[in-house]
Amino acid sequence: MSSTEIMIKNMVCPRCIEALKIILEETGIPYQSVELGKVSINNPLTIDQEVILSKALTNHGFELLKGEKSAIISKIKSLLIEQIHHSEQNLTMNYSDFLANKLNHEYAYLSRLFSSVEGVTIEKYITKLKTEKIKEFLIYDELTLSEIAFKMDYSSVAYLSTQFKKETGMTPSEFKKSKSSVRKSLDKV
Repeated sequence: MSSTEIMIKNMVCPRCIEALKIILEETGIPYQSVELGKVSINNPLTIDQEVILSKALTNHGFELLKGEKSAIISKIKSLLIEQIHHSEQNLTMNYSDFLANKLNHEYAYLSRLFSSVEGVTIEKYITKLKTEKIKEFLIYDELTLSEIAFKMDYSSVAYLSTQFKKETGMTPSEFKKSKSSVRKSLDKV
């Protein structure tokens, strides 16, 4: 049986997948599978189903994507979020090859499309995602900076620190101290 894929914007984590399954069940739309940014359904949506689903998605902070270019941008974001935030394995290739292989498009095309629509390069988007993941690691305080640099595929702690400071305006150590002082003040309340 063939399926139809619909693309959903703003899906960033496993909880989004669960939320979307609930939305699909509540709207009565049968589905085969739900992944970050994508739902496989048995039959194309009717106009009524599309209107109902679109409204339900909007109410939960998601958006139904239409058009091939929007779908490609959504796939780029989903692949990068999945790799940076949820994968335990580092890439064995660079991100440009990874995206080109996964999406069956030349990276130059993907890069131009992403930049023209999002107003930021794919590289800058990757750096922002990595910075958010590093913040998470620093807040949980379970890994050393060396371990974080390795997990996030930085060549050194110094390079990680430089990139982190460019993005946040503070070093990882300063960030860690600022979060720790906030936690201590909350403990006193």
